[in-house]
Amino acid sequence: MKNSKKKSKFKNDLFLLFNIALYVIPCFVALRYADPLNLHPLLKLAGFFLAVYAAFIFHIIVHEGGHLVFGLLSGYRFSSFRVFSFMWVKEGETVKLKRHSIAGTGGQCLMSPPDIKDGKLPVVWYNLGGSLMNIIFGLLFLGGFFLCGEVSILSAILLLFSLLGFALALLNGVPMRTETVDNDGYNAIALSKNTEAREAFWMQMKVIEETTKGVRIKDMPAEWFTVPTDEAMKNSMVAARGVFACNRLMDEERFDEADELMAHLLSIESGMVGLHRSLLICERIYVELITQNRREVIDEKLTKNLQSFMKAMKDNISILRTQYAIALLHEGDKEKAETIKAQFEKRAKTHPYPHEVAPERDLMAIADAKYQESENA
Repeated sequence: MKNSKKKSKFKNDLFLLFNIALYVIPCFVALRYADPLNLHPLLKLAGFFLAVYAAFIFHIIVHEGGHLVFGLLSGYRFSSFRVFSFMWVKEGETVKLKRHSIAGTGGQCLMSPPDIKDGKLPVVWYNLGGSLMNIIFGLLFLGGFFLCGEVSILSAILLLFSLLGFALALLNGVPMRTETVDNDGYNAIALSKNTEAREAFWMQMKVIEETTKGVRIKDMPAEWFTVPTDEAMKNSMVAARGVFACNRLMDEERFDEADELMAHLLSIESGMVGLHRSLLICERIYVELITQNRREVIDEKLTKNLQSFMKAMKDNISILRTQYAIALLHEGDKEKAETIKAQFEKRAKTHPYPHEVAPERDLMAIADAKYQESENA
């Protein structure tokens, strides 16, 4: 286990260095190219950082737009489009602006999948479409740079936009696993080589589609939430199906079964991404709080890493629900719990999937009942 953790830390550190290099090198090149410009150093530096910020936002939009375009060309249908915390979600025949964020991601384009035919599902172009679009725009900006010819503010900006586009394409297109999520290239490989992975991916997209229609996860077809074998769980996409099975049990309030399954999934060697692993630990903390509520068990699970994760996901309504239960049942701090509840209600108003709010309120009500029971004992 220790060797596995060291290996994981080494991979995360390597990815971080790769990430920094891919962004710093283009910035350094563009800044050096802009040196001959007759500008005040502070003005040049301020303008440069503004250009970097603009280029970064631009290419995130382009990247997610690439998923959308190539997804539509592959037979997928629009479901949602997110840039940072701004999310456009399809509700019926309209598209509404909501607020939602996921730690470790700058954006996300989710789509409803076509039906699987003879075990086949178009997955490569949808997953790699973002990187392809970054490359296309990177080449366009590079062409504009060469057309400019002489050193100018415009040519330096075009070079920066081009190089950052290529950098984002590499970061997402070259197969890699991060501490939180898998990138597009990794997902494309995981899906293209495994029929069960494609079925799991289809199921996840269908769950999102049904969620946008207002269907709770407990009311969706039970066969979608079949728990994979331990061997199959080594694939990251299949592992996500196991996580969705846990989510369904939680929505059905079958807490003992959910906790047993979560404990098992967290104990085996699997392809589960860090985001899902941390979310399952949070769910186990909630279940412990409303059942046996053993202080030592909660303290053991509330590691510094998990607390950092919860802080990064502070706008997530399920995290707020768990924090509410912790304040109420572990810390006995009613005032803090009420503050968290107010934050929950604020986020609930802009949550992209309104029908996910009701189950969370149900779980908060269970925590309330447990607190009242302990107060009256």
